[in-house]
Amino acid sequence: MRGVRALVLRAFGVEPLVEEVPDPEPPADGVVLRVAASGLCRSDWHAYAGHDGDVVPPQVLGHELAGVVERVGPEVARWRPGDRVTTPFVCGCGRCATCRGGDPQVCPHQRQPGFTDDGSLAERVALHHADANLVALPAVEDGGPTDVAAAALGCRTATAYRALGGRARLRPGESVVVLGCGGVGLSAVVLARAMGAGTVVAVDVSPAALARARELGADVVVDASAAAGPGVDGGDRSSRGGLGGDGPVAAAVRDATGGGAAVAVEALGSEATLAQGLWSLRRRGRLVQVGLLPPGPDGAGRPRVALDRAISHELDLLGSHGMAAADYPGLLALVASGALDPGALVGEVLPLAHAGRALVELPRRTAAGVVVVEPWR
Repeated sequence: MRGVRALVLRAFGVEPLVEEVPDPEPPADGVVLRVAASGLCRSDWHAYAGHDGDVVPPQVLGHELAGVVERVGPEVARWRPGDRVTTPFVCGCGRCATCRGGDPQVCPHQRQPGFTDDGSLAERVALHHADANLVALPAVEDGGPTDVAAAALGCRTATAYRALGGRARLRPGESVVVLGCGGVGLSAVVLARAMGAGTVVAVDVSPAALARARELGADVVVDASAAAGPGVDGGDRSSRGGLGGDGPVAAAVRDATGGGAAVAVEALGSEATLAQGLWSLRRRGRLVQVGLLPPGPDGAGRPRVALDRAISHELDLLGSHGMAAADYPGLLALVASGALDPGALVGEVLPLAHAGRALVELPRRTAAGVVVVEPWR
């Protein structure tokens, strides 16, 4: 029987190529989807670069998806062939105390397409724990997103939604600074606006990303490379605070927000932007760390943190890891109402054959917006 086309990582740091792989079988509690669209995310790049210990080549990449159920396992009760669905990138088991307590996004037994299992940059993908994780997508004529837009909702928009609402508990009128205007960052800008934020500030080194952030609702944009000055490479370092961060970028944010943002979203993954975020906050502000940091000399992403600033200003430093399936209705309601247009976040739509090169070049990409792949092309 013919297999399926998929983007396969054979070795870390080597461009993944499209190969024919065996057609996946549904797990007993899972399904097989025909993939309509799958996003390319910086987390996929971390997997390609060898920064994720769960990834063992050969590996089919991809974890942001929309598709149609084709086959179901014998233990699946809620889903049938033909259902149009998406899923969180963290598939909680649905049975452990963490999942039963409402936090499957940090399930100790989680499965992740593209990381622990073969992913969605393929014509078909198998997903585990379907009854606990699949999310029905409304038809487009009923206010639901297109397949490409649903893939853009993926881990980036869903993560930004939980970061602002579930973790930072953003209140209407509060100011927000977003550090890093890639997929998560641009999603955070759009969502902050949709959730009633006051002043929204976007920080990046890319003029194209900042222009897109402005188009999507940012009131103020800060060019971190220009603010840092020549030779500083956007690090915003200074002697004050020891670890840096209290420089022109943080000062520009404090000035734009009348003394500091209530909420900062670090959406890049660097020690410098984490420091900038902390120094950008008002007293008792909240920083949500979303960006993954590449491994340091000790083999793990362990940035130095200006804890003196966190202590003196009683700052909250919060981690955010995806979003549970149960939280999707609120996100989809924003889409249906018109407050959120995930299609506006899409920058490029590619066929599967171009996905490997696009993934390798992701950190150097200058165009703004989410890259989405249509594996059937």
